Amino acid sequence: MKTQNSTCRKKEYQKFSFDLKLSIIDQINNGQISANYASKKYGVSRSSIAYWLKKLSNFDNKTKAMSKNDEIKKLRERIEELEFVKEFQQDIIADFENITGEHLSKKYLPEALAKQIEKKRKNLSK
Repeated sequence: MKTQNSTCRKKEYQKFSFDLKLSIIDQINNGQISANYASKKYGVSRSSIAYWLKKLSNFDNKTKAMSKNDEIKKLRERIEELEFVKEFQQDIIADFENITGEHLSKKYLPEALAKQIEKKRKNLSK
């Protein structure tokens, strides 16, 4: 018996773009389609989709972590800006109270702010 010498063919895999992978993973994460349906619809094995989910979720976490650090930095800058504005407004109110002799901050502002303005007014009058 003679056997034919047949060569083994490697299975050819379809290459998917990064954008398509993200799109598929996004649809699965949003609950629009299941992993099984995505596997059938796009002709991808479920194990490949599971691999993409694992890898791309790590990718998303890293990009979100970067954006969180940027957001924290922006918020700190905003806090500094608002504190400057608050100090400036308190100085103006303290000047106004010194000029007019009326202490309206006690009447119309919260107690903590009124105390700060009172201190500023006393410092200005020295």
